[in-house]
Amino acid sequence: MTLVYILIGLVVGAAAAAAFFIVREKNAERSIADAEEQAKQIVNDAIKSAESKKREALVEAKEEIHKRRSEYEREEKLRRSEVQKQERRLQQKEEALDRKTDALDKKSEALAKKIADADAHQAEIAQIKKSQLEMLERISGFTVEEAKAYIIANLRDDVTHEMAMKVKEIEAQYKEEADERAREIIATAIQRCAADHTSEITVSVVPLPNDEMKGRIIGREGRNIRSIETLTGCDLIIDDTPEAITVSSFDPVRREVARLALEKLIQDGRIHPARIEEMVAKAQREVNAVIKTEGERAVFETNIHGLNPELIKILGRLHYRTSFGQNVLNHSIEVSHIAGLMAAELGVDVNLAKRAGLLHDIGKAIDHEVEGSHVTIGVDIARKFRESDAVIHCIEAHHNDVEPHTIEACLVQAADAISASRPGARRENIENYVKRLEKLEEVSKSFPGIASSYAIQAGREIRIMVKPEEVSEDQMVLLARDIAKKIEDELTYPGQIKVHVLRETKIVDYAK
Repeated sequence: MTLVYILIGLVVGAAAAAAFFIVREKNAERSIADAEEQAKQIVNDAIKSAESKKREALVEAKEEIHKRRSEYEREEKLRRSEVQKQERRLQQKEEALDRKTDALDKKSEALAKKIADADAHQAEIAQIKKSQLEMLERISGFTVEEAKAYIIANLRDDVTHEMAMKVKEIEAQYKEEADERAREIIATAIQRCAADHTSEITVSVVPLPNDEMKGRIIGREGRNIRSIETLTGCDLIIDDTPEAITVSSFDPVRREVARLALEKLIQDGRIHPARIEEMVAKAQREVNAVIKTEGERAVFETNIHGLNPELIKILGRLHYRTSFGQNVLNHSIEVSHIAGLMAAELGVDVNLAKRAGLLHDIGKAIDHEVEGSHVTIGVDIARKFRESDAVIHCIEAHHNDVEPHTIEACLVQAADAISASRPGARRENIENYVKRLEKLEEVSKSFPGIASSYAIQAGREIRIMVKPEEVSEDQMVLLARDIAKKIEDELTYPGQIKVHVLRETKIVDYAK
């Protein structure tokens, strides 16, 4: 029985399985049919949508083409109209040009006729003039050239005398108007101001206790001297000068640092690269302290307030800067005082004049480090530290780089010239001094009628002796003026040079 049941179960299970598979197959076929139907529907919808969009795109394209065509036709019409207008204008201009050409041709013909008539009249006039000159020559007994020479000889003395008198009159007039007031202001300013001055050099000499010290400064294979030159930026010149070393540099601050460092090393006796570096650093600190102190001294002496601390330090560097032997810091202080005194006399801004006078040469403090003239550098420094436009203008105008347009700028100019040109303010080396004197005498002797010339008063006066038979008293006035003008053009000198022209007439007779 069990076996029968098993067989019946197997048959029933097989039948159920067959039925399941048959139902599954029918469901699958039905799903495939549905999917195919949906796919066909999607494709049909896509085709309809594409055709619709295609029709829309064609319509839009046609509308755009129509719009563009209308715009093109409108632009073409405008351009055609403009071209027609230009053609009409050109035609009108051509017609006007033709009319002018015709008028010009007529005028040219008339002018040619007038020129021909004028040439005929000129020839006739020349013939008449020639006959009159021949008649005058027969009557006077002189040729044309002899008559010219005679008239010029008679007129030369009168014209020279009148010219000399006119020059004297004009000079006297201006002197009367300006001399008295200017003399009072400048004399008052100079009397109340004085300053010390140092000689200008680009080298410093350091004395040595003995010549053996030179070898120690040079060091083994030159390591010490190379270390000193590298740290200070200066050149050490060790020559045959006994017991001395020369420190050379165009930067006066570096030169002072090198000089102090050398003196400390010589005094200490221990000279090696580490010690050199230590002494150079110490000398640098001392020089910086002096720079700060000198800047504060300048500000205190001139009673100027509100300067930037960094600007005061730059001002203190001028303590080591010289110009023609004149200490630039002391010169700046002196210019400040003089400008302030003159401003007080004239009733203008004293503080502005003093401030501009103190800062007028500030560019010389760093002119070895920055490209440009000291005026340009000074203007840049003043702008950097927010000085007023009036002070900047005074700095910029003190050497006429720009035209001064304020009274204070003119006062700074005058104070600078006074401080630089007063006797003893500036010195030159002997070679340049001798060359200037020789050039001064050479310029004076280059004029005709000069017997001799001598530079006196340390080159501040040139005394010229003229030949009395060649130079008259009236000609002396013009000669002195010409010589002074040529000296101004060809020589460079501080202050002014007096041109003194002398003419001596001698009469010799004998008692028999």
